[in-house]
Amino acid sequence: MAAELPERLRLGRKARIKQGRDFSRIRLEGQRLASGCVAVNWQRLSPGAQTRLGVIVGGKIGNAVARSRVRRLLRETFRVHQHDLAGPVDLVLVARSSIVRKKFPDVENDIVTALRKAGLLKEGPRQSL
Repeated sequence: MAAELPERLRLGRKARIKQGRDFSRIRLEGQRLASGCVAVNWQRLSPGAQTRLGVIVGGKIGNAVARSRVRRLLRETFRVHQHDLAGPVDLVLVARSSIVRKKFPDVENDIVTALRKAGLLKEGPRQSL
């Protein structure tokens, strides 16, 4: 009667894009879509590769506290929905100025909508928001 344990939702070091050359490569060679308070840049990877996330929050967003909050919101949304992606992808989320006053469900909705429009989510029943 042991229930299946859900897969752990982690966002480790290997799942992050950290180097400037990777951000540049995704911007130049990848695709882009804006939705609400976020712009999404992505580049599909070969099967077997690991999905990675990069977050860009510009200085125009606000002070350091506001920028840190925005980074946490973007990373948390990705962490929760990373297993809903159809395949491995390098994903860069760019915060837009309208994100400052938004709550988590609004940011999550904008990101999931962008991923759905881009065709990056698995087919099937609609993912929970």
